[in-house]
Amino acid sequence: MKCPKDGTELAAAKRDGVDMEVCGACGGMWLTRQELNDLENEVFDLGDDEKGTLAFDAEADTLDCPQCGAAMKRFEYRFYDIDLDFCEAGHGFWLDKGEDQQVLAAMKKEEAGLKRSAVAQDKWGSLLTYWRSGSFLDRIKSVFLH
Repeated sequence: MKCPKDGTELAAAKRDGVDMEVCGACGGMWLTRQELNDLENEVFDLGDDEKGTLAFDAEADTLDCPQCGAAMKRFEYRFYDIDLDFCEAGHGFWLDKGEDQQVLAAMKKEEAGLKRSAVAQDKWGSLLTYWRSGSFLDRIKSVFLH
């Protein structure tokens, strides 16, 4: 396969623990859907359901799929300010140099936010349970009745 940016032959490589095809000239990388998922999972371990929708606002792009040659689409990655390219036929995703690190940072941030949210929900639930307990209500009544 050839790089969609500069036509250089893509070479098999392993980056961030994931197998992929990389351009030696521009540093871009070609990943299948599973490889992109594996890359995200390097830092995000809360499951696919928590990741949210992958692609938003897909629009025509000037790059061609290195596998089938069809024009790819550009999209906003999971509502982050990261634009990636993908083949509509499902062959894969093109990430420019450094975008893999942006994906990892976005997933790390997303996971941290979800974990904080889960802790906050647990604390709120405990507080509600405490407020609803007879002992708490009895204490409130005693303040107003005495």
